[in-house]
Amino acid sequence: MVESLFLTDLVLAFLLAVTGVLLGRRAGRHQMTPGASAVLRRFLYATTAVVAARVVVAVMLLVAGGWEPAAHRFLLGLPVVALPLAWTWLRPHPIAGHVTAMGALTSFYVLYVPPGPQDMAIAVLAAITVLGMTGAASLLLGIWRSGNGRLRRMPWLSGVAVLAVAASVGALFMAAQPGPDVHASVRDWGGGAEPAPAVAAPQAAGGHHGGAAPVARPVAADPAAARTRSVDELTGPRDREPDVRFTLTAAKGVVRLASGKQVEALTFNGTSPGPELRVRHGELVEVTLINRDVAEGVTLHWHGIDVANAEDGVPGVTQNAGRPGKKHVYRFVPDRAGTYWYHTHRDANRSIERGLFGALIVEGDDTEAGFIRNVFTHQWPGEIAAFGTADVPEGVAVAPDTPVTLRLINSSKEPHRLMLGGTPYKVTALDGNPINRPGDLKPGTDLLLAAGGRYDVSFTMPAGPVTLRLDTAEAPNPVALTLSSDGKAAPAELTPGELFDRIGYGKPDVPVDSAPYQRDFQLVLDNGLGFSGGAFTWSNTINGRLWPAVPTLMVREGDKVRMVITSRGIGDHPMHLHGHRVRVLSRNGTPVTGSAWWADTINVAPGESYEITFTANNPGIWMDHCHDFDHAEAGMVMHLAYEGVTSPYHGDGH
Repeated sequence: MVESLFLTDLVLAFLLAVTGVLLGRRAGRHQMTPGASAVLRRFLYATTAVVAARVVVAVMLLVAGGWEPAAHRFLLGLPVVALPLAWTWLRPHPIAGHVTAMGALTSFYVLYVPPGPQDMAIAVLAAITVLGMTGAASLLLGIWRSGNGRLRRMPWLSGVAVLAVAASVGALFMAAQPGPDVHASVRDWGGGAEPAPAVAAPQAAGGHHGGAAPVARPVAADPAAARTRSVDELTGPRDREPDVRFTLTAAKGVVRLASGKQVEALTFNGTSPGPELRVRHGELVEVTLINRDVAEGVTLHWHGIDVANAEDGVPGVTQNAGRPGKKHVYRFVPDRAGTYWYHTHRDANRSIERGLFGALIVEGDDTEAGFIRNVFTHQWPGEIAAFGTADVPEGVAVAPDTPVTLRLINSSKEPHRLMLGGTPYKVTALDGNPINRPGDLKPGTDLLLAAGGRYDVSFTMPAGPVTLRLDTAEAPNPVALTLSSDGKAAPAELTPGELFDRIGYGKPDVPVDSAPYQRDFQLVLDNGLGFSGGAFTWSNTINGRLWPAVPTLMVREGDKVRMVITSRGIGDHPMHLHGHRVRVLSRNGTPVTGSAWWADTINVAPGESYEITFTANNPGIWMDHCHDFDHAEAGMVMHLAYEGVTSPYHGDGH
């Protein structure tokens, strides 16, 4: 519902701009040829109707999504046109008409080019200035037009409006350019702590997701600041032999799907998904990555594992991408058991889709038993949906009374709805984090799996079949996994049911730390016009900006950090912070009441607002980005950087 309200408001704002232009044109004619005020009044009806409709939509947004998604409409977008409109109705004069027309255009602008929370005060001041200057110009123009002459009757205010639009577009272009300094402070992002040091702006490097890479060089605010450390110093253990070694060779190849279709793919060790890497928590893991012939370059990112920064696999930030014929060695110690995955972070928008990903399973102290299956929900090139490589229904034999664990991993760009029927089941873990005392979910309860996210589900195999379906698949060959005693049962016909809600699931275990926060950030995810990759585009923004214009969030080691992430735009945004496990405290103002909600990827849907917290205990320069790779590639990327940490990777040659 919230997404449809956002779309409706975009259409209404466009109509408002049109009626505003017509109103301003009529006000100008009325100024040049004075007549009865009733003539101007007739042109207010359409504008008033559109403003009234936008007020209704804003109230519905307030009811459906709370204050955060609707705030900028009530604080700026509606007052900037509603107040001049009321003035025009009370006194239908050309000056009031001109101010109302400019208010309509300003209201359109702040919705299509939304300001971030850090820019709201400036935006309000700018709007007041624009309206005041419009009124003054209209007054002076009216006095001048009291005389005769063709020059006096030209559409001067229209020319001023055109210049204002050109200046706004120019300002957007300049704001999108990486400059020598981006002063990223806690205050920039709605925090109340002292400012962090300035950070050198990211320089173009073509690193993660085909974008550029950051060069974070904090300037010490005081002489007592900790010594500067390079990302290269923040490695996994190098002083002892690893407990387990793997080699992954990235290469071009062909993947044959279960339907017989062949996909021109990229593979690890000749397969996709790549080999399962199974280790134990606390072991020192060494993985050697070899790039045989992937021209784009390859890295390995250990999604959900809080590795040391140098092992994070982000080109242009923690390393250069491995070129054909090159190798790179990663070392890390996973400190938590659970379901994780690995994937390249170079040109991820295309390379993961083509196959450069695999499962990383970290075993704990408990011995797993029964039927265990990793299930990747994946979209292959050509929008071919599959469970791994199974793009047609698959049957598997599982004896009744067998414990079953399905490790669900979304390696696609978008969230997937999974339908599970035939048995009650439990969600035992989210993003590798165990859920305390999970309860039974009735058959037909659906799971919304965030892009990059994971669910572990478990049940005891019943006598009848159990079907897992992927909602993105279409007939006649919907993607389904059916477990039955002989493996020959047909998949059940499932329809979308009630969605699983994590907020109250399980029993409370770890109390929330009540200590004060040292850093408090506000992130607003939005849609708007701007420049990305040198092109003027409609894109997804963070605090009104696109990378590389999104300032870095600065922290000190040991800081307790709070973030409020709000989506007031269209589309889901699975936000993924590297190197840190976060805890969700509330959603849309409702506190988490079940088991502590730990995650590494949070799907922020339209109108949703999440309050999360984490401890800054892993020094480095970390990506924080939308895991919808289309969004990330277009600029929905920022970074979290620790004071005193620098990166030498200004680029990797592309």
